[in-house]
Order: sequence, then structure tokens, then C-alpha cells
Amino acid sequence: MKFVPFEQRYPPGWNYHDDPQEQPDMLEDSVPFSETWAEMEKLVAEGLVKNIGVCNMGTSMLRDLLNYAKVKPSVLQVEIHPYNTQEKLLKFCRMNGIAVTAFSSFGAGSYLELGMATKEESVFC
Repeated sequence: MKFVPFEQRYPPGWNYHDDPQEQPDMLEDSVPFSETWAEMEKLVAEGLVKNIGVCNMGTSMLRDLLNYAKVKPSVLQVEIHPYNTQEKLLKFCRMNGIAVTAFSSFGAGSYLELGMATKEESVFC
């Protein structure tokens, strides 16, 4: 996402606070993930954070990251539940010493209560 100063808009991601739109959009900034990861590694080197991790990455993207990472991701946060067990991804993470934490552990049905999914989109229907 393109950087927007907090004084201008917070949260900075969605472009709708100061310019109401029917379809709010996000301001994108094409930055290679390797550059973002290098900046996060600087935080570790400076002692500002102890660990850095990733979210919503599959095996292919993790393999790519491990090819250039000086600091290995300590954790991967990913959707895991009985209908989406991600066995191969979990095995890859175990083999590479990357901890895994799950989100949506009750499955797509948990999105129903939040109004983020319809019954038709839920695997429980």
C-alpha cells in the first residue's frame, strides 16, 4: 500500500475518508516483497523487534522468501480449519522451523456472524 501520512488519513489504507466514493479503493504502490522484507530485517538488526513473520503465504512464496531472507520468518499466520487443513504447508513450515498460527479456525462459518460472508459462501451450508 502507498504510504499516506497518519495526519492526512487514518487508517491510511482505504481511500474514502476525505474523498467519499461509491466504491472505496486502496492506493497501491508496487514494491517487491523482497524490499519490504529487507526493511523488516533492519528492525531486527536495530533491536526494535525480536521476530518477524508473514501471513497468507503458500509454500512457493515461502520458498522464494527463504532464498533471500537473512532473517527467517519466525511465524506464518494462515487460514486453517477442519475443511482447510493445509497439510503440505504445515509440513514445509515444520521442516524449515517456521511456527504456524491459524486464523478462521472455526472455518468460513465464523464469517457469517461478522457479516463478511453469506450462507451460500459458507462450507457449512
